[in-house]
Amino acid sequence: MASTAAFAVSSPAASAVAARSKVHGGGKNAGRIGCRVGITRKNFGRVMMALAVDVSRFEGVPMAPPDPILGVSEAFKADKSDLKLNLGVGAYRTEELQPYVLNVVKKAENLMLEKGEYKEYLPIEGLAAFNKATAELLLGADNPVIKQGLVATLQSLSGTGSLRLAAAFIQRYFPEAKVLISSPTWGNHKNIFNDARVPWSEYRYYDPKTVGLDFEGMIADIEAAPEGSFVLLHGCAHNPTGIDPTPEQWEKIADVIQEKKHMPFFDVAYQGFASGSLDEDAFSVRLFVKRGMEVFVAQSYSKNLGLYSERIGAINVVCSAPGVADRVKSQLKRLARPMYSNPPIHGARIVANVVGDPTMFGEWKQEMEQMAGRIKNVRQKLYDSLSVKDKSGKDWSFILRQIGMFSYTGLNKAQSDNMTDKWHVYMTKDGRISLAGLSLAKCDYLADAIIDSFHNVN
Repeated sequence: MASTAAFAVSSPAASAVAARSKVHGGGKNAGRIGCRVGITRKNFGRVMMALAVDVSRFEGVPMAPPDPILGVSEAFKADKSDLKLNLGVGAYRTEELQPYVLNVVKKAENLMLEKGEYKEYLPIEGLAAFNKATAELLLGADNPVIKQGLVATLQSLSGTGSLRLAAAFIQRYFPEAKVLISSPTWGNHKNIFNDARVPWSEYRYYDPKTVGLDFEGMIADIEAAPEGSFVLLHGCAHNPTGIDPTPEQWEKIADVIQEKKHMPFFDVAYQGFASGSLDEDAFSVRLFVKRGMEVFVAQSYSKNLGLYSERIGAINVVCSAPGVADRVKSQLKRLARPMYSNPPIHGARIVANVVGDPTMFGEWKQEMEQMAGRIKNVRQKLYDSLSVKDKSGKDWSFILRQIGMFSYTGLNKAQSDNMTDKWHVYMTKDGRISLAGLSLAKCDYLADAIIDSFHNVN
């Protein structure tokens, strides 16, 4: 099919086209420059031409909706207000609200330059030094499962790539299994399992009445799931709510998953960044492993080392026997090969250098504590501002009970829209704000916006 449009061109241009037309036989065979052109008639020194344009074979491709998280940043950039705040994307900022490169990362990169590191392809499973370091960081260097060779670890493309690789593994080797996902959860979780064609359902997690954990609902839904389901759990600093189970609640969750023969699948994106302690933030994963359970764990270094653009992470599978771990790893490699072939080396070397050097490792822990501490200070300041400014008597203490980068404010979509439209505060429409994008100096302003939106918008 083709569409035709007529238009006029002045004589010089027409002469060129006419000459070209003669060379190629004229008429239908006129020169093709991205479209079909034919001369139809000459009139008063101007040439009337008909333009036939092939209809694209992509005409049936619809426009995709904007990403609900990354789209926030685009809207923020377009806003000209001096008051605007970007609390949508989870990326750490300094008190001056500027991006931050960790000093220890700079040292690791300088070390790489001094060594003159090569840029050859990595093996499919990634950098061996990184895989060793990341498994030990997650599980503890002296964990028996590491010493016994029970862990299959593959370097992958940060948390998203690690989750996607695991989803492909589930689809291939557990085609009848369903994945249980918390309600709410990180916006990309459902996309990942949808694209991998892995069925999923939700378990209750957030209680809007208390702005806290619906623990009873969570347990009931995990108990009711078909035996052998995969249960996606946030290792620490639940995204988007910032609400984590207590150690006692984690024990009960492990009990139910074990009784139902479910497979725990942890997403660990904030180890060390949530509390400031690598060990404390790994408590939940280590608890399940200590019980002898087989476990999937996706890791990311975007937050705790600030390596957002390096796409560095790993998928770990803790298995019941060394031979099983070897077979699982071989199939993960088989899946990775046609998906992205092999992972990038730069971020892997940074992690391996930092974790492998006692001095740099100590400096990293100090910087993580400082980053986590800044967010804790902002969280406290926001709570104080809300408590002083809001005369309604509303209890805002749930903000202090949450942990990590995010706070679930309890604002609905209409109230979140008011935050943006009136106050120039950009956030996701589920009421989540990133405290990493907030400074102490902006807490009073944000408190005014929250109070207005909560009380004056239905």
